[in-house]
Amino acid sequence: MSNDYPLSENLEAMRKFSETYAQRTGTYFCSDLSVTSVVIEGLAKHKDEYGAPLCPCRHYEDKTAEVAAAYWNCPCVPMRERKECHCMLFLTEDNDFAGTDQSISTEVLTNHIGVEKN
Repeated sequence: MSNDYPLSENLEAMRKFSETYAQRTGTYFCSDLSVTSVVIEGLAKHKDEYGAPLCPCRHYEDKTAEVAAAYWNCPCVPMRERKECHCMLFLTEDNDFAGTDQSISTEVLTNHIGVEKN
């Protein structure tokens, strides 16, 4: 990880969480790491706004109510129960879109989401 690309606290927390969860569950990030980056960014933004990493790939009438219900907070119930990730963040190795990575560097993440570099 490069220190040339500082991340917000929640973005870094979501990057680390995603790596740890992928490794723990034997899942892999999408072969297109821009997908992984955008999902991690969305989780961090929801954590910033609502205090929880609500799935960023769904539409919600009331995000605050959804956060309280916790069903779609990452890892969501479908992921925890069946390893089904709507966002394509955590993919089983037999998924056509699964890559080989269970980690994403700060540099790759920031390059895909356009974080300003120092």
